[in-house]
Amino acid sequence: MASLNPLQGALGTRRAAHLLRRTSFRYTRKRVDELAALTATEAIASLLVAAPLQLDQPVFAAATGTPAPWINPPQASNATLPAEDFELKPYLVAWWVNEALHDPGITHKMAFFHHQYLATDTESGTSMAYFDYLALLRWGSLGNFKKLIIKMTLDNCMLRYLNNDQNYVNNPNENFAREFFELFTIGTGLPAGPGDYTTYTEDDIVQAARILTGYNHANRHQYVDPETNIPAGKAYPQSHDFQPKTFSARFGGATITPPSNDAAGMLLEFEAFVDLVFAQEATARNICRRLYHYFVTRNIPADVETDIIGGLAQTFTANNFEIKPVLEQLLASEHFYDADDSDNADEIIGALIKSPLELALQTLTFFDMPIPDPMTENDLHYQKFYSAGIVERILGRAGMNLFFPYDVAGYSGYYQVPDYNRQFFNSATIVPRYKMPEMFLTGTYAWGGGANQPLGSKLDAATWVRDSGVITQPSDAATLVNELTQYLMPEAPDADRTAYFLDTIFLNGLPANDWLYEWDNYLNTGDATEVSIPLGKLITAILYAPEYQVG
Repeated sequence: MASLNPLQGALGTRRAAHLLRRTSFRYTRKRVDELAALTATEAIASLLVAAPLQLDQPVFAAATGTPAPWINPPQASNATLPAEDFELKPYLVAWWVNEALHDPGITHKMAFFHHQYLATDTESGTSMAYFDYLALLRWGSLGNFKKLIIKMTLDNCMLRYLNNDQNYVNNPNENFAREFFELFTIGTGLPAGPGDYTTYTEDDIVQAARILTGYNHANRHQYVDPETNIPAGKAYPQSHDFQPKTFSARFGGATITPPSNDAAGMLLEFEAFVDLVFAQEATARNICRRLYHYFVTRNIPADVETDIIGGLAQTFTANNFEIKPVLEQLLASEHFYDADDSDNADEIIGALIKSPLELALQTLTFFDMPIPDPMTENDLHYQKFYSAGIVERILGRAGMNLFFPYDVAGYSGYYQVPDYNRQFFNSATIVPRYKMPEMFLTGTYAWGGGANQPLGSKLDAATWVRDSGVITQPSDAATLVNELTQYLMPEAPDADRTAYFLDTIFLNGLPANDWLYEWDNYLNTGDATEVSIPLGKLITAILYAPEYQVG
C-alpha cells in the first residue's frame, strides 16, 4: 500500500542523496552528509528555506566598463540600455542558471516546476519584463499556488505570450482561457463528448475568455503590483465584458458577475472565477500529479492515485493551496523513499532520468567547478561559460532550450505521456549528454564548431581529489572508486560493476599499489601527469554510466 506516513529515523547517505538529487540543482557530498544525519522531516525543513540570491539581478559590462545592472529600478520604456535588448537576454538566462547552481535548497527547483506549466519564452517580452516573470516564479515558488496563478495571469510576458493583449469585449481571444484550464489549473480529463473534457467544456473556455477581456500589459515604470513589488499588467475596464458569465454543469452551472463596472470589479470577478476553478477536486489532484511526476516518478498506478495523489490533494485543499505542506508531506513520506513496500530498491530511487539542467548543474556542483566571477570576468561568466557553454552546448543541444520551450505546455520530458522523463534521453540528445565530461575535463567546448575554444572553466581532477575532501583516502584506489560511485549513483553498484570501474577503467589491469605509488609521487612532486589520466578515465566512465544519467 502506498504510504504518505513520514519516514522515521535518520535518512542515511543513500536516502539523503536521493532527496538532494530530486529537490536541488546544487548537489555536493557535504550537503548529502548534512542531510544524512537528519530525519526526513528535518531535512525537508532545511531545503524549504529560501536562500538569498548571489546577485539580485544580472550585470553587464560594455567593453572595459564596470559591470552594472540595467533592469531595476524600472526605467521609462525609452531609457537607454547598455546594449541591444537581444544581446542582454542571454545575460538574464545565464544569471538565472548561476543562481540555480548556487541555491542550496528547493526554491529554484520549484520555480522551474512552475515555469513548466506557466511557460513563457524570452521572446514574449524585453529582458526587463522577462526578469519580472522569473522574479514572480521565485516569489511564488514556495507560497500560495492559487495566489501565484492570479499574479501570473497579470504578468506582462504571459499576457503577450498567450495573446490576451488581443482579448477585447468586442473581439474575444480564447487562447489564454484555454491554457488557464488545461495548463494553469484543472487540466483536461478523458473526453466525455463533443467539446467536453470531463473537467471543463468548450463553452467554459468561452466564458473564461470573457472574464479575461481587458487585461493587458503595462509599462514597468508605471505599474508595480503592491503585493509582490514586481511590475505587472493590469485591468483596462474600457476593454472588458461586464455582462454575467454562466459556466457549464462541470462547474455546477455557476454564474459570475462583476460587482462593479471598473478595474476593482474586474479583479473581484476574476478572483471569483479562480475560486470556482480551485473549488473543483480535479484542480488539486492535477497539480499534485504534476508534483509527483516532477519529484517522484512517471508512473501513477491505481494505489498511488488513491493513496498518494488523493492524500496530497486533501492536504493541498485543506491548507488553502499553500505549496509547502504538500511538499513536506510528499518528500518526507515513506513512499518517496520507496520504503512502503517489501522491495525498497525497485520503483522510485534512481527511477527518473535527469533533465539536462539537473545533469549539468549537479555535475558542476559535485566537482566544485570554478565559476568565472560576474563582476571581474563579466563576459567570461555570462557569455562564454554559461550562455555559449552550459545553456547552448549542453542544455540546448540536449533538447532543453532554457526559457524557450518548444511548446506552450513546456518541456516534453515533464508532460509528454507516457514517456515523461524518458524524453530527456534519446538518440537526439545523447551526444551533448555524453560530451559533457570532455567539456569539463578539457575546459573547452569539446565538439562542433569552435570545439577548441575555452569554456571558461576546467575540472582539475587531481587537485579536486586532493583538496576537496570528497575522497577521504585518495591514495587508496578502492576507497576512491567506492566513494565516487556511492555519491554519484543512486544505488551502490554490485561487485562486478565495481570491479569494472576499479580494475578495468581506473587501474587498467594494474595492481592497486601502482596507484598508491603514483599518488604519493604526485603529492611529493606536484606533477599530476600520471594521476590525471586514470582519474579522467574514471570520472568520464562514471558520468557516462546509465546509473549516473538517472537520479
